[in-house]
Amino acid sequence: MTLSRPYIAIAAAFAAIYLIWGSTYLALALGLQTLPPFLLMSARCLVGGTILYGYARMRGAALPSTKMCSIAIMCGLLFFVGCHGVLAEAQQRVPSGVAALLLATIPLWIALLQFLIPGGKRPTGVAGALLVPGVAGVALIAWQEVTSGGNTMHPVDVILLLGASLSWAVGTILSERYSSEFASTALAGLELLAGGVALLAISAVSGELGTLKWTEISAVSLGGWAYLTFIGTVIAFSAYIWLLKRVAPALVATYTFVNPIIAVALGWAFLGERPTSLILVGAVMIIASVAGLLLSGAKSAKNDKLSSSGEPQLSSCRNDEGHAGI
Repeated sequence: MTLSRPYIAIAAAFAAIYLIWGSTYLALALGLQTLPPFLLMSARCLVGGTILYGYARMRGAALPSTKMCSIAIMCGLLFFVGCHGVLAEAQQRVPSGVAALLLATIPLWIALLQFLIPGGKRPTGVAGALLVPGVAGVALIAWQEVTSGGNTMHPVDVILLLGASLSWAVGTILSERYSSEFASTALAGLELLAGGVALLAISAVSGELGTLKWTEISAVSLGGWAYLTFIGTVIAFSAYIWLLKRVAPALVATYTFVNPIIAVALGWAFLGERPTSLILVGAVMIIASVAGLLLSGAKSAKNDKLSSSGEPQLSSCRNDEGHAGI
């Protein structure tokens, strides 16, 4: 049987968010070899944001309103400073696979935040139970990294990465409340630009610009930056937005538990990051918890639609699980 063009396009888009976003942790590690973290992420955001916002304007997107700019600034700071900036700073010391696993906790944070914020959707008993293995998996990985011999991970780095995950979760919830009012690509471009400007300011204040020796930047680091910018941001993010308009969000969100597997495998193959048995057990616990939450959320949303209308409806483009493809 010959696959039609739409099916081939959907398969290619899934391959992009699975493989590209899973490999961006390796690209970040390579970029950090000779580029400082905040400058690296700032350049990535500014260039990627310019391309996406410019494309949206060429396609007829209106000039942003004051409200759109405000949302873009807040989400840009949460996504690209609080999450990606912190991730880049911590990944100077933390194995890329471990960083990816700790960032995979974003759906866990979203479930907890929805329970705490006024008007949030309360998780069911099943969802609450599914949080337990994920939290236990994080604790297992953190304990292994902090207490193991050799190049140990400092507890502060664990807190930083979990804080980065929380920052993206908060940005996701905020974005979900307003994103339907604006063109998605234009909003994403403005968020990247806002985050890039803030990261550039942090780079300047922290002394990165003053101490950077431009002649010592390696081709490998430039390649890592280029991959993050043009492949990870422009291509993979565009594929993500395209998929959300054609496929059920719960299916799109499956990249959340595929990306860490890719990241761990690439870190093992190219960076010599050999995961211990405890890390692998923790990884399985986190991935199982995230997968269970996604499936439980999809089933709950389907039941809500059936009970409210009495008949099945097409899934919307809304994605309540968030994403942290870097």
